[in-house]
Amino acid sequence: MSIVNKVAQSGIVTLDLEDLHPKNEIVEFDLSDYLFRGLLLREKEFRVHLKELDWSQFNDKIVAVYCSTNAIVAQWAYMLIANYLIQNKIPFYFGTKSEVFESVLNQAIQDISVSDYVDKIVVVKGCGKYPSPDVAYLEITKKLLPVVKSLMFGEPCSTVPIYKRKEK
Repeated sequence: MSIVNKVAQSGIVTLDLEDLHPKNEIVEFDLSDYLFRGLLLREKEFRVHLKELDWSQFNDKIVAVYCSTNAIVAQWAYMLIANYLIQNKIPFYFGTKSEVFESVLNQAIQDISVSDYVDKIVVVKGCGKYPSPDVAYLEITKKLLPVVKSLMFGEPCSTVPIYKRKEK
């Protein structure tokens, strides 16, 4: 008697959101670290700090630029930070580490070619080593629903049905 793997024969396509997670570490650049008493931006000192900063510490990383205090920060300060990051070819986004993670993951979802999923039975993998934010499940559903035959959540052997196209 041979064992038959019905899941493998089913034609189910598994999409693991973890495969879309950012490959580079996301690090935070908190502008409050460069404010006088965490509240006041002094232009001259700020420019010196940025000029003397070892920007190579951000190589091969994604930088999340934000300010953790309720300080009123001049918009040009963000422009100066962006200038240094761009000159050093360092990718960056505005927001906290988790917000940037969501932005980068969302962009990866938007970049998916739906042609790979047309008329397919697709399972969006539910649990993995690293969790995906809830918004990613909304975005992947929005992306795939118009083209898939069926959409499920979980593992191919144990799924939660989300959508099944009605046969015409």
